[in-house]
This record gives sequence, C-alpha cells and structure tokens, in this order.
Amino acid sequence: MGQQYNRLDKDNAAVLLVDHQAGLLSLVRDMNPDTFKNNVLAVADLAKYFDLPTVLTTSFEDGPNGPLVPELKETLPEAPFIPRPGQINAWDNEDFVQAVKATGKKQLIIAGVVTEVCVAFPALSALEEDFEVFVVTDASGTFNEITRDSAWRRMADAGAQLMTWFGAACELHRDWRNDVEGLGALFSSHIPDYRNLITSYTAMKAGG
Repeated sequence: MGQQYNRLDKDNAAVLLVDHQAGLLSLVRDMNPDTFKNNVLAVADLAKYFDLPTVLTTSFEDGPNGPLVPELKETLPEAPFIPRPGQINAWDNEDFVQAVKATGKKQLIIAGVVTEVCVAFPALSALEEDFEVFVVTDASGTFNEITRDSAWRRMADAGAQLMTWFGAACELHRDWRNDVEGLGALFSSHIPDYRNLITSYTAMKAGG
C-alpha cells in the first residue's frame, strides 16, 4: 500500500513566516537574493489570496538580525506579529505558539531565514505536537547548499513535506476553474514567464 498523500487544504492551513528580517536576508547565499525575496513575497501574496491565517515573527530585532521585511506587514496587515525578545526557536516563545494554535489549523506552511535554524526548529517542534508541516523551500534561505540540504533532510526525516510556493499554491487551489484570473494574477506577479503566458491567453480569449 502506498504512503498516504496528505495534500494542503486551504480550509485547514495557516502560514508561518519566521524571521524574514533585513539583516538575516543578507546571509542567504543558496539562492539569488532577488529571486529569494520574490519567493518570500509570493508566499505572503499566496496567504492573502487564499485567505490563510498567517503569523509573522522576528528574533531579536534590536540586534544585527534587523527589522522584518516591511512588505510582509504591508501585504498582511491583519496578521499577528510576534517580535521574540531572544528565543532562537520561535516555538520556545509562548506568544508565538498561542498565535499559531489560535488559528485553529492543523496544517502549517512554514518559511523563514535561516533554513536550518529558524525554519527547522519550529518545524520539528510543531511536528512533535502533531501538526502537519509543509516547508516552503524556495522561500527559506541559508548560507550554502550544504546547510540547506542538511536542514531539508532533517525536516523530511521527521515528517515535514518540502514544497515550493508554486506547488503549494496549486495544491491549495485544486482546480483552475475555481478562479482562473485570480490564480493567474498571483503567478504573473512573481513569475515573468507566467506573465507572458497569461498575457497571450488573455489576448486569445479577447480575440475569440
């Protein structure tokens, strides 16, 4: 018998954006910096589009980690924001855990900086408490491929599912007929090639 396919469910999912801070973003070297930031903002737009409850958190903002990337609060003004005074693992912060549990969702879509710490630690902690964890790999960044691959392996071995933001969006949406324009706009905002595809589709539809 095959392994059970636990797919993302937009009615049971929440998004956790962990430590996407100005200082920490400068450490990301396993991905092009512009691509990485685009992917992070894509996750925020995905959360907004699917109306998923979202929790934002930062670690030690007053130190070298720096403030939260401002676009995240602009995109998700209603999201609880938990500035942690020092806990490295967000799950060690009671306010953060309470905010996560207050969503009432059992599936957690997590992205953060850096992957082997700010993503892996809360992901492993959430799995221990029987949440389903989906890690957005291309919106989580770290120093190099070695640390990234080690973190991915550790989380996957513990039961986390590794996904990209595009894959997560498609799994949440399930069926193009639910909203062609809305999903197309989300993709077009963050994938230049997809913008070309949608532009030609729109022109063809108008011509028809």
